[in-house]
Amino acid sequence: MTDNVKKPADPRDYVQDGSVLIGCSRAGRQIVPECIELALANRHGLITGATGTGKTVTLQVLAEGFSAAGVPVFAADIKGDLSGIGAKGEPKPALLQRAEEIGLARYGNAAFPVAFWDIFGEQGHPVRATVQEMGPLLLSRLLELTEPQEGVLNIAFRWAEDERAAGDTNMVILDLRDLRSVIDEMGRRAGSLRSKYGNIAPATVGVIQRRLLVLEEQGADRFFGEPALDINDFIKLAPDGRGVINVFAADKLMNTPRLYATYLLWMLSELFEKLPEVGDLDKPKLVFLFDEAHLLFDGASRAVLDQIERVTRLIRSKAVGVYYVTQSPGDVPDRVSAQLGNRIQHALRAFTPKEQKAVRAAAETFRPNPELDTERAIQELRVGEALVSFLHNKGEPSIVQRALIRPPMSRIGPLTEEERRDLIERDTENRAKYAKALDRESAHERLQARNSLVWQVKAGVRKFSDLLRSGR
Repeated sequence: MTDNVKKPADPRDYVQDGSVLIGCSRAGRQIVPECIELALANRHGLITGATGTGKTVTLQVLAEGFSAAGVPVFAADIKGDLSGIGAKGEPKPALLQRAEEIGLARYGNAAFPVAFWDIFGEQGHPVRATVQEMGPLLLSRLLELTEPQEGVLNIAFRWAEDERAAGDTNMVILDLRDLRSVIDEMGRRAGSLRSKYGNIAPATVGVIQRRLLVLEEQGADRFFGEPALDINDFIKLAPDGRGVINVFAADKLMNTPRLYATYLLWMLSELFEKLPEVGDLDKPKLVFLFDEAHLLFDGASRAVLDQIERVTRLIRSKAVGVYYVTQSPGDVPDRVSAQLGNRIQHALRAFTPKEQKAVRAAAETFRPNPELDTERAIQELRVGEALVSFLHNKGEPSIVQRALIRPPMSRIGPLTEEERRDLIERDTENRAKYAKALDRESAHERLQARNSLVWQVKAGVRKFSDLLRSGR
């Protein structure tokens, strides 16, 4: 009797022979599975398509598949919809029809292990970094500084470093208050610092201080501080062996796109700096899904673009796969796009000559299929359908295929506030580690002490004593 009972759907059904099922294409009447090979998933990927063509659901399917394969995932949640991955979906007629169309005999619904993160600490565990960890390059981009202004910011970091080396170990720049104090002190001491560090113009100091105030008004001050994020907390497995999906709330952050792009680039850079070299493994240690990726490149300086290319090119040796999600392949510079081997192209519209050129360029990024007019297909794809080409064998791309993306098992749409809050509360390890902000002595307090009358008197006494000992 038990043989007739239908077994419940298992997310691991879609992970077979080292591959993750993404969708299915057709060769005549035959259904052909289209899969990402886990051993080649660290060769990165690109998911593109116009608004409303199904990119977010494809993102959800990718996250589910990697999680089921035991690969942790980091995913930016732009609209809040991706939070539904933490809840069991519903057997909606359209999804059941899609499952039947591509031959998924045991399709069903399931929730996935999630951890929620939020810079503002409202929709997830707080994400913090120290100003020193972000560094002058990314901070300059965040502040939209010119090259001379960036030079002064570099001096601030260098001066604080030299002060620590000279013995004041608490001269660390942890938050924006510390940075403002350091910049202010440099402005006051510009004359004495000029010979060692170069010119520090008062006007430049004023510009940086104003930009820091703007950054605070945007809420960025909540991001800077301690306890700083341990990037290894993104790389966890659930008790059942599935990878935890780290959902980063970005709906509010998208009001200031430069903040969003800079924070995610910082996270990528942290992964690159902190994780050890491991080469090519049977599967990645982490997959990073970067939605609205065009924001990463808009207005980026040459130095920032160089860093993005370097991280994208080399982070694969840390067993991290990066998947950029954007509207058009043209949103990603060629030198970065060349690193993205696994590709999913949803529909593009071509109503203007510029859009037609973009469709043509998108078609040319695929390995041709003699049975398929790629340029025409891109404009005809329906919602949930895509052109796919994945790396296989020794890393060569497969010929492009027209495929239906499999339906997700988790909920399509956001969690309720109560559901999200319950999952955050249950994540006791991260909550205990990050919920409460720390405020230890750092540059701001040290400079306040130095400028106090007592400290100045003590400094004068020490200087006088040194002169006496030297006999001068």
